[in-house]
Amino acid sequence: MTSRARTWSWGVALGAALLLSIAVATTIGPAPLSVPDVIGSVLAHLGIGRSPLDTLHDGIVWQLRLPRVLTAAAVGAGLSLVGGVMQALTRNQLADPYLLGLSSGASLGAVSVLLLGVTLLLPVAAFGGAILALLATLALASSLGRITPTRTVLAGVAVSSLAAAITSFVIFWAATGDSYRDVLNWLLGSLAGARWPQVAIAAGALLVIGVPIAFSGRVLDAFAFGDTTAASLGFSVSRVRWGLLGASALLTGALVSVSGSIGFVGLVLPHAVRLIVGPSNRALLPLSALVGGVFLVWADTLARTVFDPRELPVGIVTALIGAPVFAILLARRRSEA
Repeated sequence: MTSRARTWSWGVALGAALLLSIAVATTIGPAPLSVPDVIGSVLAHLGIGRSPLDTLHDGIVWQLRLPRVLTAAAVGAGLSLVGGVMQALTRNQLADPYLLGLSSGASLGAVSVLLLGVTLLLPVAAFGGAILALLATLALASSLGRITPTRTVLAGVAVSSLAAAITSFVIFWAATGDSYRDVLNWLLGSLAGARWPQVAIAAGALLVIGVPIAFSGRVLDAFAFGDTTAASLGFSVSRVRWGLLGASALLTGALVSVSGSIGFVGLVLPHAVRLIVGPSNRALLPLSALVGGVFLVWADTLARTVFDPRELPVGIVTALIGAPVFAILLARRRSEA
């Protein structure tokens, strides 16, 4: 089987797995449901037939579980996709979507509005904080001379540390009572409050920004051999690099604004997919997105059910799974070296 045929086979299999995961995960919870129930409810809301469920169970599917599962799928796909892009652009295997200080900036914006009690503005504040962190990173990198991937990464680390310190100070100074729990849930990553507006933000950003990024693999493959080689193939190195970095930052900011900071998805999953399809970004990026969607759907399902009626922030689950998996991937790479 050719590499192209193998990629298409994996794509079809993972696409089917994602759709099945969404359907099955929506059935899981205290209220007993089945996959045909979920499909019937969705079709009814789309104007096709009548829902097989009563009003209560139909509301559970359409207003509670399905928006959360769809948000998890979109966020997981986007974070995994951006992780693959960041690793290719910086040629750094430890790169992740939060490399440029985006997560810390978003956290500062989100924590500020949570402590002010203006929760309706949380997505806007988180997105704004992420973009301000990106601008601060680029400004710091440019102040050091010509902007290079290494300087950008170092500037991102500095901005991330500063934003994290300010966030900690704000929490220490202003958080009281139940606000600690709200802040902690957001900082650890949670999809508990995901409804249709969050689906629109995450899925919309993934479609508008993520899909074009997913098809940038040919460009990123040229970058794998260095800037000189990419330029000799006719690519504008600076324009492509900063265009992809900017698009990745916008997508990450939109995703973080609805989910909080969910770690390890964008770091680990591209490595796992790379073991299956090889280093080609043309296959890696779309398949990473599909794997990320499947992974976060089930990670969030575990988060909301394993300790029912209590619920874990999904970021704890991804870290518990991601950290040992990443260690295994590193050990495997070392043994193959």
